[in-house]
Amino acid sequence: MAQQTAAKDRAYRYTKDRVLNGTFAGGELISEGQVADALGMSRTPVREAFLRLEAEGLLRLYPKRGAVVVPVSAREVEAVLEARELIESHAVTKLLAKPAAVREAAVARLRELLAAQTELRERGDVRGFVDADRRFHSTIVAEADNPILSELYESLRDRQLRMGVDALVRDPDRPRTIHREHTELVELIERGEPDAFRSRLAHHLGGTRRTLLGP
Repeated sequence: MAQQTAAKDRAYRYTKDRVLNGTFAGGELISEGQVADALGMSRTPVREAFLRLEAEGLLRLYPKRGAVVVPVSAREVEAVLEARELIESHAVTKLLAKPAAVREAAVARLRELLAAQTELRERGDVRGFVDADRRFHSTIVAEADNPILSELYESLRDRQLRMGVDALVRDPDRPRTIHREHTELVELIERGEPDAFRSRLAHHLGGTRRTLLGP
């Protein structure tokens, strides 16, 4: 039983990672046999992994044919970015109402993440950069000290990763743009300018929208 569970979990992680990093692209048909052969296991745990991923909305199963990777829709892109803008703007408003020492500590953490992003960008680590991008924004959200908002934001993780990787593939210069705009956002937090932050955040997220959906 333990071996069966371990095999199912391994098939799940393997397939999900490849959906999130774009190796299995939206609209692509993948088969149980394809994943089973790659992992050296039977098809049974792969079938169970596929069912789990279908429940998460990442795959659409077709009996005897395999599974199609569900593409990120335009509606989903708009919904995720709208939710992010609302949550992050609220978080910064709360952060800037806190004592100066708290704000300074938050800025220091964000600058550390900016340095990590620079290193990942220079190494050409797309998945690592997208993860760092998400950590940057999650750090801002955490400053709201609202566990429900943080949980809601965390639930967007898989969608953010897929959208982020897709945007970087479409626009190789996007990491440089993201890093520059992240730096501007941190500077606005440091100066205590919530209105300017909200405006700049909307522009920043709009860049992802334009890259994925067009002008």
